[in-house]
Order: sequence, then structure tokens, then C-alpha cells
Amino acid sequence: MVRPALTDLSEEERLFRTTVRAFAEERLRPLAAEMDREGKLHPEVVTWLFELGLMGIEVSESWGGAGATFFISVLAIEELARVDPSVAVVCDVQNTLVINAVRKFGNSEQQKRLLGKLAGGSVGAYALSEAGSGSDAFALACRAEARGSDFAVTGRKLWVTNGGEAELFLVFATVDPGAGYKGITCFVVERGMAGFSVPRKEDKLGIRASSTCELVFDGVVVPRANVLGAVGKGYKVAIETLNAGRIGIAGQMVGLAQGAFEGALAYVQQREQFGHKIAEFQAVRHRLARAAIDIEAARLLTYNAARLHDAGQSFVREAAMAKWFASDAAERVASECLELYGGVGFTKECPAEKFLRDAKIGKIYEGTSFVQLDTIARLLF
Repeated sequence: MVRPALTDLSEEERLFRTTVRAFAEERLRPLAAEMDREGKLHPEVVTWLFELGLMGIEVSESWGGAGATFFISVLAIEELARVDPSVAVVCDVQNTLVINAVRKFGNSEQQKRLLGKLAGGSVGAYALSEAGSGSDAFALACRAEARGSDFAVTGRKLWVTNGGEAELFLVFATVDPGAGYKGITCFVVERGMAGFSVPRKEDKLGIRASSTCELVFDGVVVPRANVLGAVGKGYKVAIETLNAGRIGIAGQMVGLAQGAFEGALAYVQQREQFGHKIAEFQAVRHRLARAAIDIEAARLLTYNAARLHDAGQSFVREAAMAKWFASDAAERVASECLELYGGVGFTKECPAEKFLRDAKIGKIYEGTSFVQLDTIARLLF
């Protein structure tokens, strides 16, 4: 009996992938270079993502979502990244971090209230990192002081994806610095709350159209009903959602590598040197063969981790492996593909240079490659 490959998709999954790919080609590709140049999303992009049902993939249909699986989310991220990784990360954070956290840790009232908003038009953001809290995620300076039935949140967050568009923010702050990680609590902060502001958007090397922002909390009063999970259990929310989120980043890197590869593959079959298409030269063919191996291996690792997640099985090690390998492969593939274009690959008119710039972040956000290696090593013993 022939065993199906991990990359084999059901009919529903194939149809979904085809739909997202067509959307990305028709709507996003014509805008990708302009959005990168201007460093912001086209005004209609987020609306389109909601209309296609890509911003509430795991949310129940009764709350306006697609009622699909985590694996479907990863497919969406991959297909969007094949054309524009900036758009892919908007969808990624919404589904694998924010919605995943609310579905897993929200009570019934929170799920009904928040998931309906997130599927119905409200972008979400995940605010954990600070100036002194990156890989050491729980070295938080952001504080939350209990005031009767409410909390007052004070501090700053940095590098918050979707910060420019989000209406709902999952904000991690400590209610008791002396308790260490056991004082960390997750709060749902809504844009418009008094004392909350988004003063600055980062000017980045890559994924430039995706907003990465600083957030400021000046005594923002957050009702106790907006505590996600329980007081002092924010570390659990953070760890478990980031573990899943890393599969989404792996999917983004797989899609990015695929997009870079397809562009180079088409180019080498058109470009002539010394009277031959450069695709006829063995050195070129071997470089593309190695790129294809990298992409397929990254996809297998990513799909495996996503399938394990949906099956309710342990996936932490597999997610770390997928993110580490896919981000490494994406940077390598993007670089190789740029070189195959020759001099034009180093210019802004060529999409290859954007893929290379976009790839770099894969080794940094949602857990650096160093952190992934440490996680993998720890789970070997």
C-alpha cells in the first residue's frame, strides 16, 4: 500500500489553496512592489482578506468565521507569502496567534465577543516584546496595577505586527514583578481606550508593507473581563500560542521560497548567454535542484507540525524544527535565486531582491533561530 505524502491535500484543501492563489495573483501581485516601496498596505487589502474569509479561518461559522482547521490557516499563509510575505504575516498573526489564543484561553463570553469581532472585520495584534524583553520574553517592564475591578496598564511594547491596523491587542504585562513569570497576565486592550497610543511605525528592511509598531500604555484602564485566561497565567498563553505561531512563520517562509524559486525558474528559461538559455547550463540546473529540495523539505516539516497541531498531538519540537529549517531555507533559496538573475536581480525592478529582504525576518521573529535550536536540543533528552 502506498502511503500518502504529507504534502498530499484533500479535495477541500486543494480547492482552498487554488482560491487563495488566484486571489494573491489577481489582487496582490499588481500591488506588491508599490506597497513595499511605500511601506504600507493598500487600503483595500485588509478588507479583501476579510471578504475572502482569511482572517477568521478557525473561528466557528456561527461567529462569522470559516470553521476550518489550523492546517488551512498555514495553507493560506503559504499562498499569500508566495506573492507578498507582508500580506501573509497580517493573516498569520491574526489566525495563529490572536485567534488561537482566544479560542484556547478565552472563556465563553470572551470567545463569543472577541472571535466575532476578529472574524468580522477587526484586526488583532500580539504585544509581547519590549526593549529589554525579546528572546527573554518574560523580562517584562510593562505593569498592570489592580484598581478595584479593573487594571491600569502602563508601559511600552515594541515590534508589534499589525499595530497600525489592529483594533484588538493581546498585551502581556505583569501584575506582580516579584512573582517572576507567574505574575504575567494577558490583557485584551482595545484601540480607543484612554491612555493607549501607537506613536511610531518602524521603517524596516523587509516585509515593509506589514506594520510593525511601538505601543504606549499610560495607565490604560482595562476591565477584568478583558483578562484572557487568568491573572498570573499570561506566561502559559504566551508560550502555547507562540509554539503554534511558529508553524505559521514556517508556512510564510515556505511560500516566500516558492515564490522566489518560481520567478527564477521562469527567468533562466528565457535568458540567453553564449547562444544558450542559461537553464541549459548544469551549474544553473543544480542550483535550482538544491533550491527545490530545500523548499520540499521545509514544506514537509511545516505540514507535519500543522497536522500534529490539528490532531491534538505534541508538536513543540516539530514546530521549532519547521521554523528553524524553513527560515534558513528561505534565506538561502532567495539568495540563490537572486544570483540567477545576474545584475538585474540586484535592482528594485526585480522581485528577487524583495524576497531576499523579506526572508531575513524569518530567523528573528516569533523566536529566533537560536531559540529554536535550544528548544529542539532540550526536547531531545
